[in-house]
Amino acid sequence: MTESPESPGPVRVLIVDDDALVRSALMLMLGGRADLTIVGEAGDGEQAVVAARDLQPDVVLMDIRMPGIDGIEATRRLVARPGAPRVIVLTTFDTDEHVFAAIAAGAEGFLVKDTSPSDLIDAIKTVASGESMLSPSVTTTLVAHVRGARSQSPENEGVARLALLTDREREVAIAIGRGLSNAGIAAELFMSVATVKAHVTRVFDKLGATNRVQVAICVRDAGLV
Repeated sequence: MTESPESPGPVRVLIVDDDALVRSALMLMLGGRADLTIVGEAGDGEQAVVAARDLQPDVVLMDIRMPGIDGIEATRRLVARPGAPRVIVLTTFDTDEHVFAAIAAGAEGFLVKDTSPSDLIDAIKTVASGESMLSPSVTTTLVAHVRGARSQSPENEGVARLALLTDREREVAIAIGRGLSNAGIAAELFMSVATVKAHVTRVFDKLGATNRVQVAICVRDAGLV
């Protein structure tokens, strides 16, 4: 049910937060755009599961701390369904516990609530297109956790792996390591989003990575960010 970048029509978004003011702010922020449609809102995890079933959103913006079923459990239930929407956890908390729990539950994005409107919109479209999206602070948390568990010299390994990349691919990899979305990379490096996606695919292939966090780990291992 997730739309590809070439598919017509806006990305359908469901907003889930127990704070009515937050929901209103998000609806105001995202409403009126031709590329996004707010299909509904929910005030807790149980309502979110029902609303997602009835409204068929492409992306769910999910708070973590809510009464009853929290955002982690709601995410777990949503992604277990056939044709599941993609979930972005949007929260004021970016502690290790919440980051790992959200990703383990199946969230494809994790952003803090002070994310700028433009970055939030980029994240929604990025996740809807089939990619994952993490805020820079969350990427740093995951990278630090993984690096702390490794026994071999990370710097030498990171440098050796990045040597496989062309100069342009290395620039893209470094931008990924800084937490930029494809749209952000395109703006910074003066490329089209389609060209960035092609570079990202080659970076993944050459580094043996399956997600952006693994690329970020390699880049930070090499001391480039």
